[in-house]
Amino acid sequence: MGQANVEKLVSKLRYNVRPTPRKLKNPDGPEGRLRKIQKTLTAVINYERIELNYARADETRGYVERLISEALRYGPEHKETMELANFWILEKQLIHKLFKVLVPRYQNYTTSFTKIHNAPCIYPGFGYKRAVLELKGNVYPTVEQSNPHQYNLLHNMLLDAARKEYRMQKYKEIAENKSF
Repeated sequence: MGQANVEKLVSKLRYNVRPTPRKLKNPDGPEGRLRKIQKTLTAVINYERIELNYARADETRGYVERLISEALRYGPEHKETMELANFWILEKQLIHKLFKVLVPRYQNYTTSFTKIHNAPCIYPGFGYKRAVLELKGNVYPTVEQSNPHQYNLLHNMLLDAARKEYRMQKYKEIAENKSF
């Protein structure tokens, strides 16, 4: 006797889910945690890029991936998918965006639909790890730099000018000290 094909029952996510325990906690318990995830998921679908604490971004990413993959797999006519979208998305007009904008965008994707980037900590503050969670293919400029050492980038030009100014000042000091 052959084994049942379980792949058709559970959809595959397009990124690896870590087996580490989640760190997203809430004083209201599991219901508060779900409300937080609902708000974050709604914001990701609405704005397509948000900055937040890393633990919250990491956990929300799985729910966003699952929602989009279910929408791709079954479409808006499937009752369970619509119930899932209705539960997770708080602003109901964004359900249309999910099926009319995001599903066609990710129709031919073979990788994950979201990307998570490390963001700098807010200073002064508690030093929580920050992250940028975004949907791939959004209209915003990329967060990543392909080559951060390019001369024509603003921060490199400013550093180069400061370096030249510092050297000129040091040369002037050396010239003044060596004069007899």
